[in-house]
Amino acid sequence: MIAADGLLGPAWSGTAAAEATADPAVLRAMLDAESALARAQNRHALADQITSLAQTGPGGEGQARQDAPHGEEPGLRVAAHSGGNPVIPLVKALPEDAHDGATSQDILDTALMLVAARTRRLILLDLGATAGALEALAREFRDTPMPGRTLTQHAVPTTFGLKAAGWRSLVLDAYDRLAAVHLPAQLGGAGGTLATLSVPLLERFAREVGLAAPTLPWHVLRTPVADLAGALAFCCGALGKIAADVLVLSRTEIGEVTEGDGGGSSAMPHKSNPVHATLIAACARQAPALAATLYGAMAAEDERPAGAWHAEWEPLRTLLRLAGGAASHAVALTGGLQVHPARMRQNLSITGGLIVAERVMNELSRKIGKKAARDILETASLDAARLRMPLRQAIEIACANADRVIRLDRAVFDPTGYSGAAGELVDRALDRPLKEIADVELPR
Repeated sequence: MIAADGLLGPAWSGTAAAEATADPAVLRAMLDAESALARAQNRHALADQITSLAQTGPGGEGQARQDAPHGEEPGLRVAAHSGGNPVIPLVKALPEDAHDGATSQDILDTALMLVAARTRRLILLDLGATAGALEALAREFRDTPMPGRTLTQHAVPTTFGLKAAGWRSLVLDAYDRLAAVHLPAQLGGAGGTLATLSVPLLERFAREVGLAAPTLPWHVLRTPVADLAGALAFCCGALGKIAADVLVLSRTEIGEVTEGDGGGSSAMPHKSNPVHATLIAACARQAPALAATLYGAMAAEDERPAGAWHAEWEPLRTLLRLAGGAASHAVALTGGLQVHPARMRQNLSITGGLIVAERVMNELSRKIGKKAARDILETASLDAARLRMPLRQAIEIACANADRVIRLDRAVFDPTGYSGAAGELVDRALDRPLKEIADVELPR
């Protein structure tokens, strides 16, 4: 299913997260909340009536029946204008004694937590698959040397295995943060006092709907939304780091990795664009502003606010879509990534040995002291870059000009032998396991 508003959202359109957050899924979650409230009140016949307004869709995820009274989403969208939220017109379509004691925010907050819980499961599954693909890459290329780059320039050699292990570490961080977010039900009544309800009913409602029971109604205590926003933005940023690296490394002039199924161009038939990385990067750039909106909505006045709550809905849904889309594309990106060790080795030699200047400095310092070594190396490095000669040759010339005879082993200038503890760091990173998804609180 492609969401009706997904034409300009290729990063998430057509993904499982798009379906899980579409209007039919939100409507189903609102009906689930109303049904759970009726069951918690021991009105099971009423709950069955409400449940009959929804049907189970593909993969166990439901969507509202299009023939339900006022249940068709366009009608609800229009009718929501009058009361400011979609619950008010929905309640008018329910049996007369439904929604007893609850307020619109109770139902919509609970519904959005259900949507978040259902979408979170999809995101976590994709993050787990991405972590698995990255683990395989890190093991396979544990000791594959490549240029390390800082501030866009060659720095010292590293290994692709260490880069992949670092990516995996970020993905696991994203997984853990998202899995740890507390997603509670909402039930407080008109002013958050449970005036016509009760604390035991609140707990029964949470159990029935499959969410955590809150200590307090959180109409204006927006920790759950803020925590979720932070975790989703982190997820997009973590995956965005992978995308940023792939976009650089797959440049024509670098060519150290390529996407397994790159996209084409409308004007240049020779191109194979890194589409997955591009769309992940787009998600990462949008997420922080949306999270900021949700953090800003925490400053909500009174017992129920005007505007602050309303400002959350679409940014939250979009964040779920962006994180879901980024995670889906990350599975494709990492699972099909093609690594080119020969090109990495070739790029290591571009500077003629300057990439191991740090190592050469250490060897020279042991022979002639740090100050003299720095003077010779600075002169040699400038000459090597200016005259495009190998660093080894430039050092020999600089030493001769300084009336010094210094012999350095050729191996000192071999960048493939200067990756430090990269292999050990890869092993250390891969010792960190992925939590089993069954151990994560995943409300139904």
